[in-house]
Amino acid sequence: MYSIEVKKSALKELAQITLPYSRKIVEAIDNLATNPRPEGVKKLKGEEAFRIRVADYRIIYTIEDVIKIVEVQRIRHRKDAYKG
Repeated sequence: MYSIEVKKSALKELAQITLPYSRKIVEAIDNLATNPRPEGVKKLKGEEAFRIRVADYRIIYTIEDVIKIVEVQRIRHRKDAYKG
């Protein structure tokens, strides 16, 4: 089982997302604790990060396998997900 850490900036991004989507996003993040590489996960090119899709949103995160931590970096709409 992995522990989940969410960056403060990602929490702010989550707070701006409407309710039906935010619930699905929180559920997807919780599921990363048991399976940090679920079906449909993609490794981002040029980064040591992964992304999963939840509707039109993307959750960008890193995995530290040695210490069993998943850190959520960004939660953004797909049109903005890969910008900075």
